[in-house]
Amino acid sequence: MKKFLLGTAALAALASPAFAADMPARTYTKAPPYTAPAVVYNWTGFYIGGHVGGAFTDGTNLMGADTRFLGGVQGGFDYQFAPNWVMGIEAQYSWLSGGSSNTVFPAGTVVTGNSDQLGSVTGRLGYTWGPALLYAKGGYAWRDNNNIGVAVAGVPTAFTTSGNNQNGYTVGAGLEYMFAPNWSAKAEYQYYNFGKTTFTGGPADIVGASLKNDEHTVKLGVNYRFGWGGPTGSRY
Repeated sequence: MKKFLLGTAALAALASPAFAADMPARTYTKAPPYTAPAVVYNWTGFYIGGHVGGAFTDGTNLMGADTRFLGGVQGGFDYQFAPNWVMGIEAQYSWLSGGSSNTVFPAGTVVTGNSDQLGSVTGRLGYTWGPALLYAKGGYAWRDNNNIGVAVAGVPTAFTTSGNNQNGYTVGAGLEYMFAPNWSAKAEYQYYNFGKTTFTGGPADIVGASLKNDEHTVKLGVNYRFGWGGPTGSRY
């Protein structure tokens, strides 16, 4: 029995190197590289912000040819759907610098206009890809009561006009970009139209004259967004 056991152990010892040589080599598997979670940009939610820029008119405007600085605030709500479209509503107020501007008529009558506040409530529709949003807007516009004066040779003169032209419409377009979580910046053009002021009485050279009441504006703004809903995970 002892001889049998010793023989078996010897055979096993001799067979072990050969068996090990027949086993396949162990392969090395490299761990996959780390992939950061995808950022999901979500425009749905409320926002508030501010803007600065400029307003300008041409020589056919009641304000004459004029360029002024503006600054103001805005706030609104956006909803993203379908899935790259964004619709929303925005309220905006702007204050304009500068004093009165003059329009001189052929006989020397000087018409003075002064309007230093603009407001609007607009709908907004845009298309988004990643952090960018290209949009168009339009709706109701308001301005402070335009203070009109008429003078002949520097002497104030009585006159009458049709309407007060405080209410009108606005249209515009812009590009907004999310540059950090909850923060976006925008560049925007917005046009305001308040109809025309027609002089129905006063010096002869202004009676019957109609002057536009409009403003072209260019604005740069920043918004803080209170996002809600949308996909889970990392998002702007």
